[in-house]
Amino acid sequence: MDHIIRIGMDTSKHVFQLHGVNAAEEPVLRRKLRRNDMVVFFERLAPTIIAIEAAGASHHWARLLRSFGHEVKLIAPQLVKPYVKRGKNDAADAEALCGAMSRPTMRFVPPVKTAERQAALMLLGLRDRLVRNRTQLANAIRGYAAELGLAAAKGIAHLAPLLARIQSDESLAGLARELFAAHAQEYAQLQAQIDEVEGKLMAWHKTNPGSRRLAQISGIGPIGAAMLIMKTPAPEMFRSGRQFAAWIGLTPKDHSTAGKGRLGVITRAGDEGLRSALVVGATAVIRHLRNGKGRSMLSAWVEQLLKRKPPKLAAVALANKLARIA
Repeated sequence: MDHIIRIGMDTSKHVFQLHGVNAAEEPVLRRKLRRNDMVVFFERLAPTIIAIEAAGASHHWARLLRSFGHEVKLIAPQLVKPYVKRGKNDAADAEALCGAMSRPTMRFVPPVKTAERQAALMLLGLRDRLVRNRTQLANAIRGYAAELGLAAAKGIAHLAPLLARIQSDESLAGLARELFAAHAQEYAQLQAQIDEVEGKLMAWHKTNPGSRRLAQISGIGPIGAAMLIMKTPAPEMFRSGRQFAAWIGLTPKDHSTAGKGRLGVITRAGDEGLRSALVVGATAVIRHLRNGKGRSMLSAWVEQLLKRKPPKLAAVALANKLARIA
């Protein structure tokens, strides 16, 4: 076999498709391997460059292949798609990966995550899932209570008083009170789990100097600071704060042509959770400022912006600025 200079590998749970080329850019490797066979193949292969689509388990495979002496590059799926010639199958995807990697202007996913970093990100994912479950349960409790003529103010803080009113209301049917008690028990368990996870996040935050520095920015609390540290790759890879804001998806979509600039809504690229945390933090800053509280170095800029733009748009603009400051 000719010397392979580059391999594109389409991954899945059990089957892996390989496409390799030699120095003359001629295909010399087209092979489908099972999981164990793929590991043995790369363990015996001379060191080369391998492209993998950034997806589930891609960081695990990158770490493993690097341990065999190979150079691994991760490419975002949307950047590989234009190189698929026609149709959609594993062989075409592997060939597209191999071709995309050869382009001199191709952008690759930042450094491969360590197992420790992935564990920290799992903690953030667990918190996000628990919070969504709590919101779903709270909405269900409010809905059932409203059907029985019991209403409560908006917000999580008003749910506990509502449950207390329900338990003390003798006019409710016995079955309804029993079911509400079951809901209240489930809600208490979820809240305890969230408190435990947030406690672990706070412990991590206190041991990380970068996270503590970021938490000093108005609108970025301990949770937001921890998310910035955990979800952001090597910061030195970004040339500017604007590039970082664009990576998160807080810059406008560009659809310009014929010398006429057309900017649309934000791109919403990058990590949704990180972008959401920044927008929520910016919204809190604006709410406190409109209530005459929490003035900071950004207050004058935000006040001038609110005179021209609606609050939600101003919150996104402030989130963009927070990302640049971070």
